[in-house]
Amino acid sequence: MAKVLVPLAEGCEEIEAVTIIDLLRRAGIDVVVAGLKPGIVTASRGVQLVPDVTLDAALQHDYDMVVLPGGMSGAANLKDDARMIALLKKMAAAGRYTAAICAAPMVLAEAGLLDGKQATSYPGFLDALPGVTLSSAAVVQDGKVLTSRGPATAMDFALALVEVLVGTEKRRQLESALLRP
Repeated sequence: MAKVLVPLAEGCEEIEAVTIIDLLRRAGIDVVVAGLKPGIVTASRGVQLVPDVTLDAALQHDYDMVVLPGGMSGAANLKDDARMIALLKKMAAAGRYTAAICAAPMVLAEAGLLDGKQATSYPGFLDALPGVTLSSAAVVQDGKVLTSRGPATAMDFALALVEVLVGTEKRRQLESALLRP
């Protein structure tokens, strides 16, 4: 069974975090939700999210993928956390997947994972980065790195993650169960 880490930071984007966690779990993927610090995480619109574990506890295990929800202050908090940058570098070195949506692709960039890659993000977050080919697509996959634009693309992004981790047929089954046209 695929195992995915979704770290939550204060100010994360609710729609993105919950959509990613929900759809991956519906697909039968083992999702570990980790807070950067102990306790409840207050998201960008005041929704309170309860992580399964702390990031320190989560880092004791291996993952097939790390997925970063966006939200400007949430992504900034992830980017400023040395544990996250080290984990992303470790994942890339091991040939594992990393993924980020909205403002969070800037965290991948900080870890050096977007150099020479095609990527997308919320407008303005990757614009000044040399070596990144920007796309306006809803979801972009370049090798083992997946990026997406923002709250409105969260379902497309989560479904792309499902497809990468457990296959096209599982994605189709999930879309059908969700009554997605």
